[in-house]
Amino acid sequence: MDRDLEGAAATSSEETLGAWRCVWRLPLLLLVVIAGCVAAIPLLPRGPKPGTAGATLLTNWSRIFLRVAGVRVRRVGEPLHDPTMFVANHGSWMDITVLHAVRPADFVAKAEIGNWPLVGWMARRGGTIFHRRGNTNSLAAVMAMMSERLRGGRSIAAFPEGGTAPPGTIKVFHARILQAALDAAAPVQPVALRYLRDGRPSPEVLFSPGESFLHNVFRVLSVPSLTAEVHFLKPVPFDAEGGRRRMAQTARAEIAQVLGLST
Repeated sequence: MDRDLEGAAATSSEETLGAWRCVWRLPLLLLVVIAGCVAAIPLLPRGPKPGTAGATLLTNWSRIFLRVAGVRVRRVGEPLHDPTMFVANHGSWMDITVLHAVRPADFVAKAEIGNWPLVGWMARRGGTIFHRRGNTNSLAAVMAMMSERLRGGRSIAAFPEGGTAPPGTIKVFHARILQAALDAAAPVQPVALRYLRDGRPSPEVLFSPGESFLHNVFRVLSVPSLTAEVHFLKPVPFDAEGGRRRMAQTARAEIAQVLGLST
């Protein structure tokens, strides 16, 4: 009985601390977003071109945003130089910001993000390419834009799973998105993202089945400090025989190995 009471007291204390973390983190995050939007007006007119003040702004802003949210970023491995297509696993709403904190790139994201207050505006300034899921015409336009930017010397980052994966899983990688890299003769580098708390995988960050975006945001902001690891893996070799499908499978397998997941 005493142990049950102690456990209940500890749970209640942690919930109280979590609530206080949200109380001070949320207003600060809003200020960071507003400040980033103001700074983006002169520095990010058309996206984070490599080596510009805009790219530096995006990196520093991302790091500040994550620190306020209680997240430290640790890079493992070396990202390739521009232009490169980075393909990563997707489990959290923070994934884009985490990648920007170590390697700015133009992201492919769902069109709904473009309608979010402030965040959507800044995403457009940051060079995000928006895709309407399930829309064939949208996908064709996105692919053409990706190839054009890669040919122009800019890097692209995408989530081939097509959406966030449930905890402990990694979805099949859609191979078609790699065609943009093949058309532009750009290398493809897999990137493994994982979130740790006290050195162990943190389930709080990943979306639970049926969980809403806002609920997950509050849940993430209520936990103690986290570490986001960004693993840049060896580039996927061009596979003339297996084509983009084999390349997508290889990228997925390399990421799954880092995450300790079976393929």
